[in-house]
Amino acid sequence: MGIRYLKIILVVFLGLLCLIYGLQNIANLEACFQSVSYVLGMSEHTYYANSWFPAFTSSGLVWLCVFIIIAAELSAGLLLFLGAFALIKARTADSDTFNQAKTLALLGAGIGIIVWFGFFGVLGGAWFQMWQTSVGAQSLGGAFQYFASCAFIWLIVKSSD
Repeated sequence: MGIRYLKIILVVFLGLLCLIYGLQNIANLEACFQSVSYVLGMSEHTYYANSWFPAFTSSGLVWLCVFIIIAAELSAGLLLFLGAFALIKARTADSDTFNQAKTLALLGAGIGIIVWFGFFGVLGGAWFQMWQTSVGAQSLGGAFQYFASCAFIWLIVKSSD
């Protein structure tokens, strides 16, 4: 029974992480736009100056990317909280019921993985080579930490009851 409560607490904290980052991006929307614009514009790339892929310089496209990032962060957080609520409701049920109640929490953590591994690690790191600048490298480092949190909590929650 203690493991169930641990899983619920981890889901709640991961939901907070996703919601807080989404809300912080909204509170700092112009800075968020500038950061994403800087990375997508592939500015100041000196190590690997050439790329197979184009930079994104259209402000409309940058705003779309900002919207997708924030919407995904908030969606992950919301799903994690709904998942935590489902787990709380199923905490005293049999193992099959508790395992079935994990769906929304796993979906929320999975969306977090997509945001911080997919968007930041794969697209930002590999496509836009964000590691080449101090702004990009700091974002990439933080994104790895959030991705790892999402992945580890996904694995813990996914483990059978």
